Amino acid sequence: MKKTSVDFLRALIEAPSPSGFEQPAQRVVRQRVEELSDELRTDVHGNVIAVKNPGGSPRVMLAGHCDQVGMMIQHITDDGYLKFASIGGIDATVLAGAQVVVYGEKGAVPGVVGRKPVHLMKPEERDNAKISIDSLFIDIGAKDKKAAQKLVQIGDCATYKLGMVDLEGDLRVSPGFDDKVGAFVVMEALRLLKGKNIDCALYCVSTVQEEIGLRGASTSAFGIDPLVGIAVDVTHATDYADVDGSRTGVINMGEGPAIARGPNINPRVGQLLLDTAKDKKIPYQVEPEPRGTGTDANAIQVTRAGVAAGLVSIPNRYMHTPVEVVHLGDLEHAAELLAEAVTRIDDKLDFVPL
Repeated sequence: MKKTSVDFLRALIEAPSPSGFEQPAQRVVRQRVEELSDELRTDVHGNVIAVKNPGGSPRVMLAGHCDQVGMMIQHITDDGYLKFASIGGIDATVLAGAQVVVYGEKGAVPGVVGRKPVHLMKPEERDNAKISIDSLFIDIGAKDKKAAQKLVQIGDCATYKLGMVDLEGDLRVSPGFDDKVGAFVVMEALRLLKGKNIDCALYCVSTVQEEIGLRGASTSAFGIDPLVGIAVDVTHATDYADVDGSRTGVINMGEGPAIARGPNINPRVGQLLLDTAKDKKIPYQVEPEPRGTGTDANAIQVTRAGVAAGLVSIPNRYMHTPVEVVHLGDLEHAAELLAEAVTRIDDKLDFVPL
């Protein structure tokens, strides 16, 4: 992967963006694509929309959401500890002991998620393996409530401590790959199309608030009114211990993006992606999706009178934890797939499934 692309990915990953608080990440996106876009705007919801060839036809939307799961401060105890609720779906069992950052008005405040150590638990507590968020708290080192309130206010958001770490074999680990890699891939596809002529009007969207109900995709797709809409998200890799690929389909790291098939996917869009991958010898995998996918593709598909939807997914290990893992090659190939597919879309293509 090009160094400038890796730098973009790292900057995006290190910009906090819990659902509803995506502005730092969106600033990174806007800076990256300003020179790549014929038009660039941010809508009232916070979606960043980069447009290539706005006068073309038909309208095609590529969408990857930039929001990540996080926490919101709900209460400050007299002792200065922060009680919180989750923004999006967080497994409480991976929170205990995590390093976090709270984003206050005066800046970032480091903290840790504390829990009573096993040594101090009563036998009945020790035997109960279930951890609830209600039993956890964030310790920022404040001596009391007054000291904590100088740094943090009710309603401030928090994330796991951000940062991308290199593993072996082009693997990278970080919180927030779900789904900043989607926004990354969409904007990388736009970069790959620089200087190329396309017939369609291409709208590359870094959407917001996917983790709390596909909200940004709903509003941006309504405004764009595309004929074709392809979402990029992460999917569960199955190539590690205790994961049964026979239940969901086998998805391996480093073997290319996953192209979805199922009722959420327009058959002709799905076939376009498959044909493009085969013709251009782009590695890919097929992911069976027998119902609504829970991704931006779901919202895009049912916008207005309906959109011909597709879904391309990046294999991801340990989703919604502080140690999500992706393969850089899968990101590169996903961007190549989208860019090549877009060049094939014109008014002659019919996406009505017959």
